This record gives sequence, C-alpha cells and structure tokens, in this order.
Amino acid sequence: TNNHVIDDADVLTVFLQDRRSFPATVVGRDQFTDVAVIKIDAVGLTKISFGSSADLRVGEWIVAIGNPGFSGGSTPLDYTVTVGIVSALGRPLQLLSRGLRQDEATRVNAAFAIEDFIQTDAVINPGNSGGPMVNLRGQVVGINSAIASESGFYQGYGFAIPIDLAYRVMEDLIEYGNVRRAWLG
Repeated sequence: TNNHVIDDADVLTVFLQDRRSFPATVVGRDQFTDVAVIKIDAVGLTKISFGSSADLRVGEWIVAIGNPGFSGGSTPLDYTVTVGIVSALGRPLQLLSRGLRQDEATRVNAAFAIEDFIQTDAVINPGNSGGPMVNLRGQVVGINSAIASESGFYQGYGFAIPIDLAYRVMEDLIEYGNVRRAWLG
C-alpha cells in the first residue's frame, strides 16, 4: 500500500471481497517512496503475480483497482476497476519532496524522495491509493498513488509508483523494517 494511506492511522483493518476483515500490522514504511507494507494473519488467500514496470510502454493498456469514495469520501465504491493507458513513464512530480519539505522533521531529507511515477488516464480518485495497477496479463506493475487535480478528484491524470521500485522497497521493509540506502561522505 502507500505510506500516505496508513500515515495517521491508529488502527488498520483489511477488508476482503468475501466480507471477511482482519486487523493489520505495519511491517514497515518508507516516506521517501510512499510505500508501506502491512500484514494480516489469514490463510487461503489468492496470490497476485508481479510484472515489471520496466516492460511498460506508453500506450499500453492497464487496469487500476481501488476503493474510491463518493464526494466527501463517506461511502467507498468497493473494488472499483477502471481501465486506461500508460500516458507517460518516469514522471517526477515533486509530490513527495514537496510534502516532506513541509514537515519540519523531514525537511532536511526531502531531497531523498524518489519520484518516478507511471502516468495513466485510468480513473484514479481518492481511495484508489495503495491499490494495484495491473497489466492485461493480470500482473501488478504499479501502486496507485496520486492524481493531478485542482478539484481533488479525477481530471485525467493518475499516477502510480512503478512496481520495480516498490518491490525493492518492500523487500527491505520486510527484511529490515526500513529501507537500506547507501551513503557517500
């Protein structure tokens, strides 16, 4: 999921399509890539496969899955699936670094934000964040993360974190609880 989805949460609950729900715990989170890993204790879940965002091409069809809310965010549209194309790759929107600069505790580290978004015209609204972006082979190629909008709702520009980046971050979060980054100097 996204770090911004769980950032202010005191309690996390994962709801499944079969109406079961499970308490979730945070395995790790990374504000510099907006990736977080959460865990539930459940058996018999269907596993989804990962593709490679490096294989994506502009014009390729993708599917965005999420739970956007109605106006005001009060009632989610559970398990919404929208389709679109990859509009651009490698978009540096400065969304993460701008947010980090506003936070006193992370201002010094804002330059470390990694932004390399996949842009899509698939409908992504508040509530889609943390959901998968899937290619037509059913493989996760991104994590829905942001929109460019003056109204706060869909205006044709959605963005996802490439799965190749997210996967490397997730591996570190699972193994170490944080992302290990090299330093020079």
